[in-house]
Amino acid sequence: MLVSPAEDGPALQRAHGGDVLPRLLLASDITALTRRIIDLDVKVGARRAARTATRILQEVERRPRPEGSEASAALAELFQVAAWTLFDAEHHAQARLLHRQALALSRRHADRAAVESVELLILSMMSMQEEHLGRPGQALRISSSVLARTDLPPRVRAIFHVREARAHARLRRRSPALRSLRQAEELFQDGPGAQDPQWAWWFDRTELLGHHGLALAALGDPEDAAAFLHEAALPAAGPAYRVLFATELTRVLARAGAWQETEACLSRLAGSVPSIGSARALASLSSALRHVERGRSVPRGLRDTARQVTQLLEHTTEPGQPARL
Repeated sequence: MLVSPAEDGPALQRAHGGDVLPRLLLASDITALTRRIIDLDVKVGARRAARTATRILQEVERRPRPEGSEASAALAELFQVAAWTLFDAEHHAQARLLHRQALALSRRHADRAAVESVELLILSMMSMQEEHLGRPGQALRISSSVLARTDLPPRVRAIFHVREARAHARLRRRSPALRSLRQAEELFQDGPGAQDPQWAWWFDRTELLGHHGLALAALGDPEDAAAFLHEAALPAAGPAYRVLFATELTRVLARAGAWQETEACLSRLAGSVPSIGSARALASLSSALRHVERGRSVPRGLRDTARQVTQLLEHTTEPGQPARL
């Protein structure tokens, strides 16, 4: 049987000498391994899931697998999911390579509708990564090329309008960014449709609010950005990476010199720092702490809280992955 989501890396390593994986990897086996990465990422976040994803990729590379569109589609999904996890763990070179491999594999599938659905998911992630890495022009080229299509499901079109908005915002193009956000909001208000793919499950109200706030922050509008991020950061069930909205709220407030609100955010985050699974979230928290450290007229209580969080962050970050303080 395949390793369960509750097991860690050693279980996968034991597979080399046992019967955990069949000698020939079937599409169903690859799908089960993909599910394992998803479950682990949602539960504990990318920083921990990345190790398991890497081991699974190494295992899949060593095993023979059948040819055909079904196996290619399963591998494309595995590579896309692993790419997301490695992206959120800030392993960007590996993530970009996996995105390109996933895109190439998806195009071998005989079912054109399935191909297009997987391609859209991959392209949405590629656009987000390019913006995150400071390449908004490339992010915009990807999102705009997809939005030029006339056959997009409404929820997918909304996702790409968000990607477009984030790229415009990074380029300080206020009017186009706000227009894209309005279009995304209007499409979202229409509710889910029969054509929306299953992979779009994560694009909900919280996701839209969070990205709206991040776009406004990039446009230099901290007050409105904080309002959106505050709502997106409210406690709720969801993927582990969404702590990013809380850390980004803290960063926006610290950058604006809103010291009382910054201290409140840091105090709420302090207890959860060791369990934060998103490396992107830890990086934005580090940025917030730098703003406090360099700020003027920072209250003593906030400086004390910031030092405590900094110590937690230093103990949380793995060797070889500095917290960028």
